[in-house]
Amino acid sequence: MTIKINQADGTEAGDYEVRFRLISDGRGTQAVHDAVVAYSAAQRSGTACTKTVAEVAGSGRKPWRQKGTGRARAGYVRSPIWRGGGVVFGPKPRSFRKRISRKTRRLALRKALGERLGSGDVRLVESFGIERPKTKDFLALLQAQELDGTVLVVTDAVDGHLVLSARNIPFAEVVLESSLNAYEVLKYDRLLFSRAAFEQVDARLASWTESDS
Repeated sequence: MTIKINQADGTEAGDYEVRFRLISDGRGTQAVHDAVVAYSAAQRSGTACTKTVAEVAGSGRKPWRQKGTGRARAGYVRSPIWRGGGVVFGPKPRSFRKRISRKTRRLALRKALGERLGSGDVRLVESFGIERPKTKDFLALLQAQELDGTVLVVTDAVDGHLVLSARNIPFAEVVLESSLNAYEVLKYDRLLFSRAAFEQVDARLASWTESDS
């Protein structure tokens, strides 16, 4: 598969031949689902916490005698049926992480990126050309590449000017190619790669394809 490479101003700079094999059959769909579920689960903080009867403050003294008052029997004020008492089967801090195999993660990224390439949602630029931290320059880059909707910008190295230029834009995010995953590939409407970033992702996916086949 061949995709076009543009300059930062939108002019064509050549073509790029994708090295990794695209998945043409239905294989990989379940891997994408598992990877997205695992990523979403890992974002949950799991910090909700309630106190049990043993943890709430309060005396263990019986509030009134067992018989003769006409009121319901009561053992102590920390009882779950009392306001301010302990919580039965309430949430406790926990991890929601789901483990998936390395092979599944690799297959999911390969499948997701291949689908986005086939849909024409991926753009390549020779370089981003952001020489100063200016939001206007970043918006000009997106406009020159004819990108609409939400955009994921993938770079091969940390670029302070690029990050600062994009951080005030709610529909764009900048990530490193080394951290790219199936969830991010599917989340955004368009993907904008620098040539160096896509070459590294492509080489990695190609090596995975050979090792997993």
